[in-house]
Amino acid sequence: MNLTNSTAEIYVPDGTGADKALARTTHMGIGAHSDDVEIMAMDGILKCFGQKTEWFTSVCATDGAGSPRDGIYASYSDSDMRKVRKAEQKKAAVLGEYGAAVLLDYPSAMVKDPSSPGLASDIREICKAARPSVVYTHNPADKHDTHVAVMIRVVHALQDLAADIQPQKVYGVEVWRDLDWMPDADKVVFDVSAHENLSNALISVHDSQICGGKRYDLAAAGRRRDGVRSCGQADSQSHRGEAFARAGPGHRQDYGGGLSSACRNAQVSGPRFFGMPHV
Repeated sequence: MNLTNSTAEIYVPDGTGADKALARTTHMGIGAHSDDVEIMAMDGILKCFGQKTEWFTSVCATDGAGSPRDGIYASYSDSDMRKVRKAEQKKAAVLGEYGAAVLLDYPSAMVKDPSSPGLASDIREICKAARPSVVYTHNPADKHDTHVAVMIRVVHALQDLAADIQPQKVYGVEVWRDLDWMPDADKVVFDVSAHENLSNALISVHDSQICGGKRYDLAAAGRRRDGVRSCGQADSQSHRGEAFARAGPGHRQDYGGGLSSACRNAQVSGPRFFGMPHV
């Protein structure tokens, strides 16, 4: 597979060839940053953990160069942080027994640039090779502009796939904030209570982002215990790949001009709401 960036990598924990590893994928999480998938796609990770016929693949869009840093990482350069965050994502892939972890290594600015076609093209090619039945990504109402940018690229990539290889279900997930604003009728609950030790470990390996004091590892565990686990779904069994009808009531104004335009342009097909399950 020819990915846009020469520094992109397909890491396979069990040593299987990259093509074969991707082809066995059943569930895929596509996130902006290392650690996003371990929060928002726990449903898929747990469904595949320890299974012989279910395999989870993670896709990370950004290179980690702009990551916040504190503690032992305070003096690290952007280049150092790229290495650290890539290593942390690989550790998560080993712990979670992922089928593969794809590290696309884009600068955040390029991810958010509507004129840059590389990320959408890479996601399209990955999905062609993997043909996941279920995809988890960010939601259209996310406050983080890089999260929204990745979601838009996922939308475009999936819409470009032939109908017979589009995923059956696509979930848009909130990573950090709550989803109390969304009507209960639009929510679907994921039971992510199994292997609590595993879910805690998967988040905790991202030490560079926790040590600065933003304890989202504890916050994510607290949300799961509180039962605030999900919000919305797109079931494309009857509308394959057409789950991206509208951005919903949380369409925000703080994406930036280019992103707002791209988000509006992404609302092109299907009658179903693009939901936002919370793990």
